[in-house]
Formats: sequence, C-alpha cells, structure tokens
Amino acid sequence: MTPQGALAQAAGGGQGTPVTTDVVTQGDVPINVTSNGVVQSESVVTIRTRVDGQITQVHVQEGQFVRRGQPLFTLDARLTQAQLAQQEAQLLRDQAAAVRTRADAVRYQSLRGESFASQQRFEQAQADAAGAAATVQATQALIQQTRLSIEFAQIVAEVDGQLGALPLRVGNFVRQAENVSLGTITQVNPILVQFNVPERWLPTIRATQAAGRAPTVRVQAEGDTNPPVEGEVVFVDSQVDTNTGTIGLKGRFDNTNGRLWPGAYVQVTMAAGTDRNAISVPVAAMQTGQQGRFLFIADAGTARRRAVELVRVAGDRAIVTGELRPGERVIVDGAQRVTDGGRINDRTPQRVSMVMER
Repeated sequence: MTPQGALAQAAGGGQGTPVTTDVVTQGDVPINVTSNGVVQSESVVTIRTRVDGQITQVHVQEGQFVRRGQPLFTLDARLTQAQLAQQEAQLLRDQAAAVRTRADAVRYQSLRGESFASQQRFEQAQADAAGAAATVQATQALIQQTRLSIEFAQIVAEVDGQLGALPLRVGNFVRQAENVSLGTITQVNPILVQFNVPERWLPTIRATQAAGRAPTVRVQAEGDTNPPVEGEVVFVDSQVDTNTGTIGLKGRFDNTNGRLWPGAYVQVTMAAGTDRNAISVPVAAMQTGQQGRFLFIADAGTARRRAVELVRVAGDRAIVTGELRPGERVIVDGAQRVTDGGRINDRTPQRVSMVMER
C-alpha cells in the first residue's frame, strides 16, 4: 500500500461518498394541526324600526364603529308625543273618578250598616270603584306603551360593532310592517374563526376538553407580518362530515386591534397536545422505497439503512418510530447517493471548542 493510500485509510474513509448528518433527538414535541379557516362574526344585527315614522336624523356614517346604546337614527315622534299628552290628561280624569267611586263605596258601606242603603246599592258602589280602578290601570298601560313608541323612535345600536351600508337617509318614511333593513352591525370583537381538522384528532381534542382545558389556536391572516393571534377552541361540531372526514371547530379570539376581518381566509394552527418522549429526525433524512419509509444512519464511516414509520411532521422535524436511538446521526444531505453498507465521508461542520491559555 502506498503511503498516500495508508494515509487516506487512516483518515477514516476519505474516499467515501460525501454526506452531511444530523442528530436523532428524543423529547416532548407539541402536536400542531394546521388548517385553513374563515373569520366569522359572533353576531350580525340587522337594524329595523319598531314604529312607523319619517327619518329626521342619521347620527352615524357608513362603516363607523358604534357602541351599544349609541344613537343611530331618529324618527319623527311629534304625533306620538301629542297622544302621550292626551293620555296623561285622561289618566288624571280617571284617577279623579276612581277617588270619587272609592269614597262612594265607603259611604254606602256605612249606610248599609245603619239600614239606610240597600245591599244592591252597596254592591253597585263597590263595582263602580273596582271599575274606576281598572280604568286607571288601563290608561297607565296605554301611557307606558306610548312612551315605548317614543323611545323606539330613537333607534340605537344593540351591540358593539362595525356598521355596514346605510341605504336610507333623512326624509325616508319607514314602517314596522314592511320590515325594511336600515343597515347592519357586525360584531368584530371578540371574533370567531371557523375551520376543519381531520376526524382522527377528535379524541385528542375531547381529551383536552375533559381535562378542563380548551385547545389553543393561533391564526395568521394572509400578508400579516405580525405574530399570530392566539385564542382557544370554543365549539366542536356535533358530528363528523362524512363527505370530507373532518370535524368542524370554532376558535374565539380577542380582536381589539382589528387584525381579523369577517369573511377573510386565515391560516390556522391548533395545539392538540404533546407527544411525550417522541423520536424525531430532520425531514430531509426521510426516504421512501418499495417497502416503505427508511433512512440511513452514519455508523463509523458506513451508511446503515433503518426502516422507520412516519407519525407526522412538525416543522422541519419528522416524528418517527423504529430502531433509532437518541444521539445517532442520520444522513441528511447525500442520502440518495449512498447504499446500505457503503462508505461515507461525513462533512458536517463540527463545533470547535477553543481553550485559551493563560
């Protein structure tokens, strides 16, 4: 053997196929399920009138954010206010009549005891007093109804949210019977995201809920460079979609900054749990053959083929099962050029530790 050949042999297979390797690791790996979702509002309220009247004022603009109780429209209520004044005067008259009939009933009761009034006249006085009291109550109820009509002439927001288009303006006459929409209010905070995941994740989701926790969900809108918005699952559909083999879910998110908009498509990542003591390798190390998936282990300058089963992919790592031990090195780059038992030359950059001498 020539000195050069002996030197190459001593170098540990310098003639082997050049490859790079990475380490087999074992540890807890989060289970993240990705899906596409659609942002939905928790509530969309249609604005309608509860009384008839002409619009005299519009207090808001299209697209404006409104708070619950904020005035939106004002209807002409002058006729109703006049009716209220008439009914209040009628109430005073009815109350006066009730006082008189009640006094008559008391007087006839004493006269009947002294045999100066008949039983029939006493009973009639009692009936008149009861009728007058009922008339007072009826007038009071009518006044309350009229005051509600005046209150309804001021149309206010029923929820916090974003206004849509306002098709009617000042001067339009609206009727309760026509059920015409004056606009919509879309609640945008908090907000929901609807998405679907494969049904195989349903037991994991239910186990998390049974433990008193809600699965965490993160969503990212297209083009949004900020960190994902984080929320939790608040709804699991009651049945699996047999056509797609998926289960419908909804997550609720705080949307104070308005990053999520109803109807927008988002990328959803749900944390469904944790794989305990999972074995993982780089995704680039995985190979597929006629007998299934496999990879190559770097064993003292030799490539050794190992059959594995792919459980799932988490980022750039593949969770696998098979005859692998933590700390072993798998071939990442160059695996397509090696064979089982073939010589390799590991060119993975090594960390160099420097010791400073004093």
